[in-house]
Amino acid sequence: MRLILTALGSYGDVLPMVGLGAAMRSRGHRVFIIANPHFRPVVESAQLELLPIGTEVEYDCLAHHPDLWHSWRGPKLVLRTCMAGYLRELYALIARNCVVGETVLGAHPLDLASRIFQEQHQLPMASIHYAPIGLRSMRESPRMFHMWLGENVPDWLKRLQYWAGDRGLVDRWLGREVNGFRAELGLRPIKRILQQWYYSSQQIIGLFPAWYATPQPDWPVPTALAGFPLWDHAVPAEAASQDLPEELIRFLEEGEAPLVFSPGSAMTEGHDFFAAAVEACRFLERRGILLSRYPAHLPAALPPEVRAFGFVPFSRLLPRAAALVHHGGIGSSSQGLASGLPHLVMPMAYDQLDNAARLERLGVGATLRRRQFRGPAVARRLEQLLSSPRTHQRCAHWARQCDGQAALATACELLEGLA
Repeated sequence: MRLILTALGSYGDVLPMVGLGAAMRSRGHRVFIIANPHFRPVVESAQLELLPIGTEVEYDCLAHHPDLWHSWRGPKLVLRTCMAGYLRELYALIARNCVVGETVLGAHPLDLASRIFQEQHQLPMASIHYAPIGLRSMRESPRMFHMWLGENVPDWLKRLQYWAGDRGLVDRWLGREVNGFRAELGLRPIKRILQQWYYSSQQIIGLFPAWYATPQPDWPVPTALAGFPLWDHAVPAEAASQDLPEELIRFLEEGEAPLVFSPGSAMTEGHDFFAAAVEACRFLERRGILLSRYPAHLPAALPPEVRAFGFVPFSRLLPRAAALVHHGGIGSSSQGLASGLPHLVMPMAYDQLDNAARLERLGVGATLRRRQFRGPAVARRLEQLLSSPRTHQRCAHWARQCDGQAALATACELLEGLA
């Protein structure tokens, strides 16, 4: 079987697909990953075949775009850049590498080309969603910026908001490009792209567990939940320190478990986040680790009890930490859950608000909005989490429910079922 997986976005988008691809390769399948060439080392280290889309310069420009982390302008930017902008190039890559009768497609949430290809060629395809926000429901609705979708909001108002968002925003941003391309292929135009057409009619895979998001009766059919894949470019090893820099290992061994601060792998404007992190460490008299691939937004001088590092596998670092302070991305959230850590979340855009709310419901986290994220407030919330026996009990409970290998095996079986 040939499997083509699309991975559009940052490391949080690419790592789960590469982990799934590595699991499928171990089962004897040939796996292609469509991703930006920025991720070539990650893809090839898993012995998968990269089909590059876009350029590294384009990835860097998007990461540094001032609107990327804005709750309103960010999704608009991503829809236009990734969903619409790469539509034709992505379709062409799939067409060149597809062997009819042998190929299965696994589509990233930003990938509309695979869905069009499935419709045109009747090829087996699964829609793969990393977080519950991609599955609409009028029952237990996901939390979204600029929308009222809480438990007390009537269904008619939820439907009205989705309709207004689809017609006035999504279809306006995507419709011209999507329907123009469909017309060239001889396909009829569609409206409300994200309402029903968006999902594969053959299989929808949620890479999260049912205890994180209870399956809803009005989710698109057929949806199956596999669980958190927890693959983060860390090869299996007996030594928990493997893949950690020697300097970081020494720091971990020199004192108590540190607080870990990470605003997301593609965040380039985290000056305020990291300044608040350092101030919170001083208030609490705790050690801290700042994680960023972009050192320009780190404080110029750090106190001895705080150190900064680039990419490190969370699966190696977090079991040796005291708490995780992050942006609410599903990758950070799942790794923190698997490591049994309290979470403090500063959601900014996309699925982050919904993930923050789910962590709070699980009893393992608290939320601070971006405008509230200052050193004293961060310190107070962390102190409450760290001193709460109930929080630690819930953290330990949910950590025992996380099984990345089982999740990958379930996802593999669902993909193999399509073949």
